[in-house]
Amino acid sequence: MSSATSSVQALSSLLSRQKQAFNSAGAVSADTRRRRIQQVIDLLVRHHGVLTEAMDQDFGGRPAGFSLMNDVLGSLSSLKHARDNLHLWMQDEPRPAFAPYDQLGAKAWVMYQPKGTVGIIGTWNAPLFTLFSPLACALAAGNRAILKPSEVVPRTAELVAQLCAEHLDPLEIAVVTGDAELAEGFTAQPFDHMVFTGSTAIGRAVMRNAAQNLVPVTLELGGKSPVIIARSADLNKAAFSIAAAKACNGGQICISPDLVYVPQAHLETFLSALRSAYCELNPTVAGNPDVVAVVNQRHLARVEGYVDEARAQGARIESLPEALAVDAEDRRRPLRVVVNPPRDSQIMREEIFGPAMVVLTYEDLDGVIADINARPRPLALYYFGEDQQEQQWVLEHTLSGGVTVNDVMMHAAMHDAPFGGVGASGMGHYHGREGFLEFSHLRTVFKAPAHDPRREWGLLPPYGEHYLAAMMAMVTAD
Repeated sequence: MSSATSSVQALSSLLSRQKQAFNSAGAVSADTRRRRIQQVIDLLVRHHGVLTEAMDQDFGGRPAGFSLMNDVLGSLSSLKHARDNLHLWMQDEPRPAFAPYDQLGAKAWVMYQPKGTVGIIGTWNAPLFTLFSPLACALAAGNRAILKPSEVVPRTAELVAQLCAEHLDPLEIAVVTGDAELAEGFTAQPFDHMVFTGSTAIGRAVMRNAAQNLVPVTLELGGKSPVIIARSADLNKAAFSIAAAKACNGGQICISPDLVYVPQAHLETFLSALRSAYCELNPTVAGNPDVVAVVNQRHLARVEGYVDEARAQGARIESLPEALAVDAEDRRRPLRVVVNPPRDSQIMREEIFGPAMVVLTYEDLDGVIADINARPRPLALYYFGEDQQEQQWVLEHTLSGGVTVNDVMMHAAMHDAPFGGVGASGMGHYHGREGFLEFSHLRTVFKAPAHDPRREWGLLPPYGEHYLAAMMAMVTAD
């Protein structure tokens, strides 16, 4: 028996034991939910130092401050928001009973009940956040969970597993580690809900596997998130916001800007402003401890391949800052801006997920919207401009997971608003009450009145002579 097969069998046994514990425990009180969340908070607070070190080593260069901000503090914010609000979210919600039973004393309400065990597959680019932010909502809803960190960041994955095993009850929150074969086995398990963060292609495979057990899924995928820079935009503000976004995690973020649409007349001014803004943030790249490296050689080769192909096809390439001699051991790279590449180039079709972006010039905004709508639905869309009517037009004539206006990536930081995709960028949400609802079963309860009037009203067999006429009389458009 291979180790992967053994691991899948161990996972299956673990899931079975969690489900048995869930069924035996019955209702999950607010205090129990808060206790579970607090244990995770305490773990992150106590061990943030070694966790940031592990992420730095896995990336081959990731500033501790950034890992704290993005992964530790991001996770803590989600966990604390859930902890502090779950008692309100979990209250039964009264609903009006239908007539005439409402007049006879019937009652109705919606219960928010936990589903059972939630399986959560994290990703490498935000290895803590993509585990613990959805976990916050799953625990708030009263569920148990099994986490699968990404094998692309093995030190971080093993450390998360070790710390959770030391500090958490595995029948409440457990972690399994392994390669793609274990991940495949993970997605085939009969979880009560599953969360996957990653690529659209793998998301399709996850959904296929989940369908075998009718497991509901939350898919947080990606896509080519576009930026529209309108003629009314402050170009310096737009350039700075985009530069800051592309400097964030080396561009390795699911909502990082991929395509930037700029009016043709403003192209050179925008590129100049972008160069100034990016080089102010990162005046050098090689050996710069503030720059996040591309996570591994395979992903570096992928991003470099996109840029090299566009260059070979005649596209203009700007390097921010200017590229110097490359150290093969250092995976930090300047931001490459690819201007108007061919439509069939890889960089126009594939999510970049790295230190590169595309700038496309336009004359007509309607053409930009048509181009965006011809592509798979993105996880995020960004608009820079001061024309309120145009802003509303863009919002009403496009569809994306979320939107930030006059900045980028900010909407994802909203802990009291849903975060999720649409179409090829995913389905379902987490964060806030919507995340609580995602991992809850909404159970309708109707409590009948003492008296049932249907027989005396002639609504039960044997039907009288007036039954059909009474039914037909109620078929109205009022």
